[in-house]
Amino acid sequence: MSAGRDVPFVDLGELGFERGAHLLVQRALRGLAPGAELAVSGRNPAIIVHLEAWCRPLGHRVRLPDDRDDRDGSSEGGSVRAYVVRGRADLDRWSDAERAGDPRPGGVDRRPAPHWGLAARGALVEPGGPRLGFDLADRDLVWADIAPALYANAASAQWDPEKAVDWGADFEVPSDIERAVVQIMTFLVENEQAALVVPARLLSRIHPHFREVLQLLAVQAADEARHVEVFTRRALLKGGAMGTSSVSGRESLATLVAEPDFSLASFLLSVLGEGSFLNLLTFLDRHAPDPVTRQVTRLARQDEARHVAFGVAHLQHQSAVDPSLRSRLRTAIERRHDALVESAGLNQDVYDSLITLAAGEWTPEAIGRGYEEVRELQKEMDEGRQHRLIRLGFPADEAADLSALHTRNFM
Repeated sequence: MSAGRDVPFVDLGELGFERGAHLLVQRALRGLAPGAELAVSGRNPAIIVHLEAWCRPLGHRVRLPDDRDDRDGSSEGGSVRAYVVRGRADLDRWSDAERAGDPRPGGVDRRPAPHWGLAARGALVEPGGPRLGFDLADRDLVWADIAPALYANAASAQWDPEKAVDWGADFEVPSDIERAVVQIMTFLVENEQAALVVPARLLSRIHPHFREVLQLLAVQAADEARHVEVFTRRALLKGGAMGTSSVSGRESLATLVAEPDFSLASFLLSVLGEGSFLNLLTFLDRHAPDPVTRQVTRLARQDEARHVAFGVAHLQHQSAVDPSLRSRLRTAIERRHDALVESAGLNQDVYDSLITLAAGEWTPEAIGRGYEEVRELQKEMDEGRQHRLIRLGFPADEAADLSALHTRNFM
């Protein structure tokens, strides 16, 4: 609809600016060049006042109809209430804007601008704005090409503790074996709480531009929260009290929580600690005395394998761009070992409970067999750590030496 031969026209009817009339005016102006006019009609009594107020900060000008408009017929019988002369301030507002990368995984910038802040990746970012101070703002510090695929897997593999575990399963376990299960579950809760805190703490430091890493770590924290829930529920399932928590265990986990470097924290937690826990959870699945213990350990292992995969992939990515990485990883292991050298190591109650669980009965032969099973578990943990260290580029002999320095607390 046109107000005249060359003047576009928009009719607002009864709609006022307080109810969204600006959207119609804004749309009609979108294709006009600066200096062009748009005729505006409408029956709302406040239209002129509100139109002027809306136009002013955007650099548009409002012109009221005059005799010239009547002579050339542009007022269409007096229906035109005003003309908006298109300004350019709203165009200039975005003239220096930039795209915050590309929304697809391949569009990740190596160093996103601080002022992008919480802008969606790929958004047109208006210049200025707050700088939120994300200190992990370099792609190579946090990235792994596998992150998007791992997040997709993590999102699809979420499980509901209430439905995935048969909490009502009918079983009876000898009281001594049940006490061992409770002690092990208590130990698992303690370690999973540390594994929850570490990614949650790192999350707030990562630039949101690296959204796949944020999403993956958020799911990792959710995984650990779920593990805390199911291990606690299994510990209390038969009405017993939680087991013991040793000073040495908490000292060991405190070194994980205190590590400020993203890559070193991922290395110590996911590659070494959670990697060793994969073996522990397999051991518990194999020797579980009841279906609930078997279910919760299998479900947790499924999640932990994903955490380990990201940790290894991230460090492989970083090692390709940072030749000093392996030296830093070695130093992190040695520093943690030195900090814990006076520690008592694994909670004796946990160690004894693992032997009891593997033995399954109270005979000398069974206890001896349980002891050897736990020794084999520790050997498997060591071999797994060595394997992952070799994947990160360490020579086999150095990988063996570094694995031997890992905390006796497993995590």
